[in-house]
Amino acid sequence: MSQVTCDLTISLEGFLAGPNQSMAEPLGEGGERLHRWQIEEPEAHPAEIEGILAAGAFIMGRNMFAGPGPGPWAEDWRGWWGEEPPYHAPVYVLTHHAREPLEMAGGTTFNFVTGGFEAALAQAREAAGSKDVAIAGGAQTARQYLSAGLIDELRLHIAPMILGAGERLLDGVGNLTLEPTEVRGSSLVTHIRYRVTR
Repeated sequence: MSQVTCDLTISLEGFLAGPNQSMAEPLGEGGERLHRWQIEEPEAHPAEIEGILAAGAFIMGRNMFAGPGPGPWAEDWRGWWGEEPPYHAPVYVLTHHAREPLEMAGGTTFNFVTGGFEAALAQAREAAGSKDVAIAGGAQTARQYLSAGLIDELRLHIAPMILGAGERLLDGVGNLTLEPTEVRGSSLVTHIRYRVTR
C-alpha cells in the first residue's frame, strides 16, 4: 500500500530555512548550506537522494514553488526549479491563487490547489496510483500534514549546523509520536527515518 512520506533537511535546532527569506535567498540566510550533503557528497547518500524523488506525486507549499510572500506571483513565473524540475511527476502546490497547470520538461506538471491540504492529498493520491505521495515542504506545509496525522514516514536529514532563526519544522505540531527505524550519515548529515505512529 502506498504511503505519505516527507523528506526534509533541517539544522540541529530544527530549521528548514534560515532567517530573512527573499526572492534572492529563498532558503533564507545560510539556508543553502543545509543541502551541502547532496551537492558535495552525493555518492555517500544514494538511497536518501533516490528516496527524495521516488514518489509518484508530490505536494509543496506556495513558497516552495514561487518564493516568499503572500500575494500572487507573476503569470510568467515558472518557479525556482528551472525548465526541467527534478520531480518528473505531478506536483500539487498549495495556494490561495488559482492558476492553470504548468507543464515543464521531463514530466513535471505543477498543479495549483486552492481547496486546502486535504484536497491536494486526495489529488496526489489519485495521480500517484500505487506509488507513494511525498510532502516536499516547506515547513508550514509539512506541519499541516504532520498535525493532521497524514504522514506515515518522516525522513529527516539533519545538517550539523546552527541557523539561529528561520522556519522551524515542528513548531505547533503538538503531540507527535515518532519511532526511529533507521539512522545513518556522514560528517555533513545524519539521516533518521521515523515511522509516525498514531
